[in-house]
Amino acid sequence: MSSWLGGLGSGLGQSLGQVSGSLSTFTGQISTFTKDMLLEGVEEVGDAATELQVSNSKLAEVQAGFAAQKSEYDRLKKLQSELEEKLEASEIQIKQQSAEYRTLLQQKDVEISHLKARQSGLQEEVQKLQHSAQSASVSPAVLPVTTASLTTTSSSPSGFLTHASGSHRGFHGDEIDISDVLWSQQEINRLSAEVMRLEAELGHWRRMSQASSTSGTANGDQGENLKLQKMIKELRDELSREVDEHQHELTALQDAQRQKMADVTRRHREELAEYEERIEELEEQIHSEEGQVSSSSDASKELELQKNIQSLKEAAEQHKKQLEDAQRKQVALQLERDEAQEENAGLLQNYARLQASVAELQTRVQEQEGKALQKAQLEHEIQMLRSNLAGAEKEIERLRSLSETEPREEVEHADILELNTIIGTLQQEKLDLQQRLKLAEEQTVSDAGAAEESGLKGELERRERELKATEEERDTLMCELEELDRQNQEATQHMISVKEQLSGQLKEVESELMRATSELKTVKEQRTTLEQELEMQREKVSQSAFSLNDLHMEKQQLERTVKELRDKLGHVQEQSAEARKDATDLRKTLQEREQQLTAAKAEQGQGGSRGTEARGAVELLEGKERELADLRRELKEMRSSNERVMSEEYERKMENRRLKEECEKASGKVEELTKHLKESQAALSRTVREKDTRIEALKLEKSQIEGELMQAERTLTEQVKQYQQTIEEMTRARSMDASALQTQHEAAIRLNQDKDLEIAKLKRDMEQLASDHRDTNEMLSITVAGQKQLTDLLQEKDVFAETLKQNAVDLQKEMENSISVVTKENEVIKQALEEKDKQLGSMKEENSHLKEEIDRFKDQQSRPPPLTEPKTLDIITELETEIAQLKSSKNSTEEELQTLRRTTEEQRASLLLSQQTLQAQQSELEQAHARHQQTTLNYDRLIHAREEEIARLQQTLEQLADGQGRGHFPAPQGVVIMQEHKTQTLNQENGNEKHDLSKGEIEKLVRGIKEKETEISQLNERNLSLTKQLDQLAVSRDEVGKLSQMIRQKDLEIQALHARVSMGGGHSQDVLYLQQQLQALAVEREQMLAVLNEKTRENSQLRSDYHRLMDIVAGKEAALVKLQQENQRLSNMSDPSGSQEMFKETIQNLSRIIREKDIEIDALTQKCQTLVTVLQASGGEPGASSGGVSSNQFEELLQERDTLKQQVKKMEEWKQQVITTVKNMQHESAQLHEELIKLQSQVSADSDCSSKLSVDYARLIQSYEQKEKRLGGLSLELAQVQQTISQLSTTKDVLLGKLDGVAQTPEIAATQLGDRSLTAEVPSPPIASLLNDDTFQKELEKLQAQLAEKENLIRTLQENNHRLSNSASASENEQRSQAEEVRLLRERLESLQRSVREKDLLIKSKGDQLIHVSEALRNRDNDNEVLKQAVTNLKERALILEIDSKKLKEENELVAARSREKESEFRALQETNMQVSLLLREKEFELSAISEKAATVERMLTDKETGNSGELNQLLNELKSMQEKAVMFQQERDQMMMALKQKQMETTAVQAELQHVRDKEQRLNLELERLRNHLLEMEDSYTRDAIAAEDRETELRRKVALLDDKLTSSSNAVENASQQANMQVESLQEQLSVVVKQRDDTLLQLRTSQEQANQYAVSLSNLQMVLEQFQQEEKAMYSAELEKLKKEKEEWKRKALLLEDQASALQMNLDEANAALESASRLTDQIDQKEEQIEELKRQVDLRQEMLEEAQRKLMNLLNSTEGKIDKVLMRNLFLGYFHTPKAKRADVLRLTGSVLGLSREEVDKMLEEDARRGVSGWMSSWLGGRGAQSVPNTPQRPSSDQGLNSSFSEMFVRFLETESTPSLPAPKLPVHDIKPLSAAPRGRSSTSASTAAAAAASSRRAGDSSPFLAPRSAAVPLLARSGPGGSGGHLLMKPISDALPTFTPVPVSAEASAGAVLKDLLKQ
Repeated sequence: MSSWLGGLGSGLGQSLGQVSGSLSTFTGQISTFTKDMLLEGVEEVGDAATELQVSNSKLAEVQAGFAAQKSEYDRLKKLQSELEEKLEASEIQIKQQSAEYRTLLQQKDVEISHLKARQSGLQEEVQKLQHSAQSASVSPAVLPVTTASLTTTSSSPSGFLTHASGSHRGFHGDEIDISDVLWSQQEINRLSAEVMRLEAELGHWRRMSQASSTSGTANGDQGENLKLQKMIKELRDELSREVDEHQHELTALQDAQRQKMADVTRRHREELAEYEERIEELEEQIHSEEGQVSSSSDASKELELQKNIQSLKEAAEQHKKQLEDAQRKQVALQLERDEAQEENAGLLQNYARLQASVAELQTRVQEQEGKALQKAQLEHEIQMLRSNLAGAEKEIERLRSLSETEPREEVEHADILELNTIIGTLQQEKLDLQQRLKLAEEQTVSDAGAAEESGLKGELERRERELKATEEERDTLMCELEELDRQNQEATQHMISVKEQLSGQLKEVESELMRATSELKTVKEQRTTLEQELEMQREKVSQSAFSLNDLHMEKQQLERTVKELRDKLGHVQEQSAEARKDATDLRKTLQEREQQLTAAKAEQGQGGSRGTEARGAVELLEGKERELADLRRELKEMRSSNERVMSEEYERKMENRRLKEECEKASGKVEELTKHLKESQAALSRTVREKDTRIEALKLEKSQIEGELMQAERTLTEQVKQYQQTIEEMTRARSMDASALQTQHEAAIRLNQDKDLEIAKLKRDMEQLASDHRDTNEMLSITVAGQKQLTDLLQEKDVFAETLKQNAVDLQKEMENSISVVTKENEVIKQALEEKDKQLGSMKEENSHLKEEIDRFKDQQSRPPPLTEPKTLDIITELETEIAQLKSSKNSTEEELQTLRRTTEEQRASLLLSQQTLQAQQSELEQAHARHQQTTLNYDRLIHAREEEIARLQQTLEQLADGQGRGHFPAPQGVVIMQEHKTQTLNQENGNEKHDLSKGEIEKLVRGIKEKETEISQLNERNLSLTKQLDQLAVSRDEVGKLSQMIRQKDLEIQALHARVSMGGGHSQDVLYLQQQLQALAVEREQMLAVLNEKTRENSQLRSDYHRLMDIVAGKEAALVKLQQENQRLSNMSDPSGSQEMFKETIQNLSRIIREKDIEIDALTQKCQTLVTVLQASGGEPGASSGGVSSNQFEELLQERDTLKQQVKKMEEWKQQVITTVKNMQHESAQLHEELIKLQSQVSADSDCSSKLSVDYARLIQSYEQKEKRLGGLSLELAQVQQTISQLSTTKDVLLGKLDGVAQTPEIAATQLGDRSLTAEVPSPPIASLLNDDTFQKELEKLQAQLAEKENLIRTLQENNHRLSNSASASENEQRSQAEEVRLLRERLESLQRSVREKDLLIKSKGDQLIHVSEALRNRDNDNEVLKQAVTNLKERALILEIDSKKLKEENELVAARSREKESEFRALQETNMQVSLLLREKEFELSAISEKAATVERMLTDKETGNSGELNQLLNELKSMQEKAVMFQQERDQMMMALKQKQMETTAVQAELQHVRDKEQRLNLELERLRNHLLEMEDSYTRDAIAAEDRETELRRKVALLDDKLTSSSNAVENASQQANMQVESLQEQLSVVVKQRDDTLLQLRTSQEQANQYAVSLSNLQMVLEQFQQEEKAMYSAELEKLKKEKEEWKRKALLLEDQASALQMNLDEANAALESASRLTDQIDQKEEQIEELKRQVDLRQEMLEEAQRKLMNLLNSTEGKIDKVLMRNLFLGYFHTPKAKRADVLRLTGSVLGLSREEVDKMLEEDARRGVSGWMSSWLGGRGAQSVPNTPQRPSSDQGLNSSFSEMFVRFLETESTPSLPAPKLPVHDIKPLSAAPRGRSSTSASTAAAAAASSRRAGDSSPFLAPRSAAVPLLARSGPGGSGGHLLMKPISDALPTFTPVPVSAEASAGAVLKDLLKQ
């Protein structure tokens, strides 16, 4: 319980710590978010540019914060998952440990209870024996009885330990057989044998006591008393030893439990501390972030607000609209801020609430842990108190009995005193324990909270009551009865667990059977398909073979024809060659003849004078010409024949070519066929190989299964034995007390209820399985539909591919056929699965019936009937038959499993073949589709996806196969499955899933078997250890017995010598001297024996110490190895550069040194053992002179042993120090690793900061470039303004020039006019008279008007000029002011640029410094590496030195070996010297003996003279014997001296070796100190480096902080300067606008100025548009960011809600657990009530049983009395019924009566036929008295009886039988659990019970309501009749049987018998 509570507490603590951590991070994120929102609300500014900058900076900050929070969240998530995994692992470990401790505690309790029961029984036997001994004899001869009892008690615990340990295996096992009844019978037999043996021992001791009383010899009684006292002492020693061993075991278990509990609590506290530290760190981070943000933001806000106020004051009139928009935005943001604040407040409240709940839960968990620990301690102390009290009570009882029986004996008084002292010590221990209990109670009261004080007080009161009860139990002997009851309850619980395990095994076996049968069916179907495929392949192979044969024949024929043609060709070629030769010969001859002709012609031309000669020559020539013509003709013929031959040759060549082509074609076909054949053969061979491999795998699996079955059978046999033992104990307990039967009955009823609950659970499981099956079917259908869609797609693509290659169509068809076949097979498999499910249901029903039968048998066994033994024997036989049947069924299932596996292997082989064919088809398809890239790409994608899925499925299958422990079937690897075959793969996967459903149960079986095997192996190891201890005890007893025999022999020899001396009479001085020598020798022998015993004890102690040290060293080595592995892992994880190589090497050196020290310790211990053996050998033989020397040597050796022990202790301490240093180094390495991780995180943070700084710097550069661009734009605008001014000045000059020209023109005109007038005046006198004065005057007026107008124009122009000059001067002044302002701006910009450059230089310098620092760090790292290399070099040097030292050691060892050889030679010389001295002594002794003989001869002569010859002879003989003994003793003494000297030599050698070892140790110590110093120096250097690195790191951090501060200040200054420049630019813009207005006013009259003004207006409007667009974009950005933040806020809210839901769910779970506990308490109350009701019902059942037995007795009496009588009333009713029935139905009545009278149906039918032939006067009339054919008169019937007789007689008779068969009394009600169904008959009595059950079923069907007593009574007829349907005024037959009438006995009715058979039986009776 405590372990469970501890695990729960640790789990809760971990989960709560995780929750608090996640909450802190969550709240920190919310607080940062709300702060950002508030800051945004405050910093809303009217100006657009500043607002943009602020928003950008805020956005960047928010994003950075969000990224940091996200990384933190991910890290915390990972941490949480890791902690959850750790939690689960720790909980599993705690559960396992708690389960182991519980089992151990239960075993110990059971063993204690068994030992107590055995002790009580033995005490009773002892008391009986003592009483019998008292009554038998007056003399105190009770000691043998006590010894016997003590021997039994001493032997019983040791024997019972093994027995208990063996029998206890069954209590908590899983695999239990039904044969516990057989075991109980065997246990009873064993107990009876034990009782017989005890009775025989009792008789033996009685006889001994009688014999001792009758004989009454004092000497014999004293000897027996001494022997018995020794036996008592030995037995007491053994008892105390065993008690000590048990106490040691208990203390060891307690220590282990305490250690584990302390470890668990320590881990829990450490985890809590870690979580608290984490929470504090997070809170500190949050606070620091808040402080920084507030401090930095306040200062910047004030400056920004002041500047904003100034700018707003300056531009208030122009930006009213913008201000209004900003105000609106501010209002909206304030509202959002308020909402965020409210949400934040709510979240903070939730967080506070959660923190409070977490704190409460933590306090509760701690309180519960404390309570659990205190409870466990208190319970343990109470158990110890009880055990001590029980032991004390038993001791007191034994003392009382001893004090009552033997008050007279002094030895018993001493024992009583010892026992009184023991009782006193036990009482003191009890008082101490009570005080400790009180203290513990006070501590618990003080520690517990106020909320649970009342509960603890109640528990304390209960503990006090239990203490009082234990004190009362000490006074009384009721504790034994309670222990026996508990044993009985445990046995019943064990039986229940046995039954449950049996039912579970039955279920698993049935499920395995079902699975195997389903696999068989599927495999059979697959086998049939495979066989069909094989047949097809065989047919194909045969066809191919036939075609091959045909081809071979054709090939042979072709070869023959080719040969013939070749022969013909050869002949033709020979002929043609001969013809060619002939032609060449003929040509030669022709040429010769022509030459001769030409010569002849020449001669003819020359010699015309030769006439006669010429004529002769002409004739010759003519003859020659004729021959020539003949030859030419022959040539022509030869040529024609040659041409013919050539043509024939050509034709033959053509034919040859054609034949060759046909041959090549045929050979190609043959090769193709051979290839096909080879492929088919290879495929067949592959399949054969695969089948062979599968068969081999199956054989292996079969052998494994057989081995497992054998193991299971062995375990079953062992468990059968265990159950037999437990049943023996149960029978013993039942014989002791009858109350156990009631508890058994109650347990059986509880078991019944449990079984009903299990049945309901099983039904629920069946329903769940059915639903799962439906779900899987639905999933299958869905996947099949999806696969169909995929196949449709693939078919479309294949149609597209058909245009490329037509072979793909055939392949597609084959694929579709295979898919259809597979789908059919799937449907068949589904049908088979459904059938198997049905079979499973039926098997489960049969299983439930079998369970009910088993329960019924157990109930029958638990009931105490009068005739138990025959019933138990019947049950045993039935159970044996059932076991045999089960074994046969198991064997059959195994065979079926094997066949199934074979078939599955064949199926798998066929699947592999099909997959290989699919691969080939896929390769062909890929070749066909290679032309189209898109289709191939799609195909590849789909195929890859499928292959990944298949690989994943195969991995899962392999994992399942690995997890199952049995190698099922390996999934085919490397299988590339095409898309068309996807349905097939899916179906296979579904099949595998269905197989796995049944495989799970097999896995459970296998796991259970493995667990049982481990438990059995553990128990076997325990048994072996106990047997070893017993063997050791037996060996020690044998040794003690041998020694006692030796002492007895010596005593007998001494007595004989005394008798001889007494008989001799004469006591000479020599005899006395010899006797004294003998006594001295005996004393020396005893001393040597005592020394030997002491040395053996010391040797055993040293061996145990040595083994313990070796165990410790092995544990230390294992711990070192683990630490090394962890160090390696840490080094691999943390420092890949190899910084921990030195640690590894130091650890390896230390481990090597430790191993050397261990080897030296082993050598020293062996030397100590040899010394001890030497001392034993030397001390075992007496020596007169060397006694002092041996004692000195002993002292020296003991001192050396002590020094060695001290050295060993020192070495152990040093080893512990080394281990602690190693651990410290590990801790330091872990800390360094953590610091490294921190440094890395800081470096990453610094890099982030530097990246941020670079980003800010880039932004500044961009803003600077923008400012420069703006300045360039302004300079351009200024240039334009200057140009406009210059233009204006030019226009002014032009206008002024025009005005001057206008002023000059009237003067010129006037002068011209004057000249003209002067010139005109010369000719005017004649004209002047012509001109009129009026016209002249008019012209003058006109001119004057024009002049006036001109003058006005001039004035206006002058005024305009003045104005323009004024405006020009003003504009010049303005230009000058603007130029000054521009100059000032440029100066400011230049200063800003200078400052920026300075900042850049500063940044660069800082970067250079950083680079320098990093380079310095790298240099330091390089220095470190150099130092490491130096360390490695030093280590190598140390290794070289060690090698040199090893060489020197080897040389020293050689020298030592030589010295040992010399010493051995010296020893040999000393031994020869000793032998010579011994020979001298023997000679001296012989001389002395001769002198003594001479003296004795002289004495004899003197005695002869006196006449005492006979006595002298006797004395001489005695003297000879004594002298021989003395010689023997002297020889022994000399041998002892030799041995002593040898031992001395050996001791000197050992001392020399010891000195050598000490020197070695000193050297090693020096080396160790040197290594330690070296290590310390290295550690110091490392610590110095680490400190320097930390200092450097702090300096760097400080510098980075300074740089950050400078950067922030510079950025602030830059921002201020930029803001001022912006303000100045705005003021300039305003001034420009004023100038533009003035210019517009001045240039209103000029078109150019108007156009420029229009352009400026357009540019302004564009700028405004751009600004508006910019503002809109900003608004959109703000809105998007706001939406993002809102979404994030909603997500956080959702997460918070989820956490709240989880917390509420945890609370709900707690409430449910509390409710479940309350309901469990209520259920226990209800169970108690039900048990009381069951007891009352049992009483009623007993009463009813008695009533039934009385009724059965009465029935038997009635049967005996009424046997052979016939019911006259029934016969009369039958007779009258014949006449009362209508004539048509009388044949039925006659058949019934015939059947009643015992006639067969055939005889009745024959008689009826004869009656029909003869008429009515048939056999009935003859039967009635031979009346012939008299017809019966139709008597008028009564109306009352007529109503009931409408139906036939047979129907009424059937009704009568029904009324008679229904019971009238209500059936006695039994409890529902005791009623068994009628169908579940036992197998042993299947023939009888089946018929009775059928009859009962029939009767129950007829009667309507069934009685539970119908089946056992075989459907008997009731005792009292009930008024049936025809009872009221009906027929006589229908009337009930009255009490006065004789009733019939209950007749058993079979299922096949009819009513006639029933009546027949009735009439027979």
